[in-house]
Amino acid sequence: MDVMLNTHLDDKFSPTWQKAYIHIQKKLAAGKLHAGQAISELSLAKELGISRTPIREALSRLAAEGIVERISNRRLAVVTFTRQDIVDLYELREALEGYAVGKAARQVVPQVEIHRLQRFAESILELKEELNRSDKLELDEEQMHQFVVKDLGFHTMLIRMARNARILKTVNETRLLIRIFSMQRHGHNQDLLGQIYLSHTAILKAVADQDPELATRLTSEHIQRSLHERLDDFDHWEVEASVRRSFPYFFGISPL
Repeated sequence: MDVMLNTHLDDKFSPTWQKAYIHIQKKLAAGKLHAGQAISELSLAKELGISRTPIREALSRLAAEGIVERISNRRLAVVTFTRQDIVDLYELREALEGYAVGKAARQVVPQVEIHRLQRFAESILELKEELNRSDKLELDEEQMHQFVVKDLGFHTMLIRMARNARILKTVNETRLLIRIFSMQRHGHNQDLLGQIYLSHTAILKAVADQDPELATRLTSEHIQRSLHERLDDFDHWEVEASVRRSFPYFFGISPL
């Protein structure tokens, strides 16, 4: 389930352009393209077996969305974040997603959709229990991928209930940008998975009970907790990067 990808592309774009656009997004979401990494049009064209023209069109769109940035006259790279960039992205997500979930809570949600949302929430608990049975302290890379799919599935389904395609598109783009940085973080531990499960079930109950104010507040609190976790990760990463720059030989890095 590629819930974070933009599948609602304008009809004027060719199928080849769409193929390139989605392919690049998938590489970003999977961490195969990292923040600050230069992007090769030629390599992408070879991967897809197409010309460089649709690759260039796809990258131009991603640049307009703030996902890639120009680093020279003709070269593009995956965007690199500042701490404020992360705050800005989460504030945008909180405003749009909080509104969308509140709007969803103002209507009667069919039981089949409630059950699907509950299944997404329970899958997070299953990952927690799986981790508890193992001798690991954190989710590994494959388990984190499963978590991302389930977490995005839960949030995307809630936003879809608001029936506003523009909000969904913007939130998905925002989460993709956040995801680019999150590839550098460690896997979730049992405590964090338990907190996320409880947050999801509380939001789901508020929506099912048609309580828009509570649903909006819980969604905002959930996103704010995620922001603080991400900022902690960023601060830790920034300290490590500073140490590496100051003492390159200790890390096997040539200063030249």
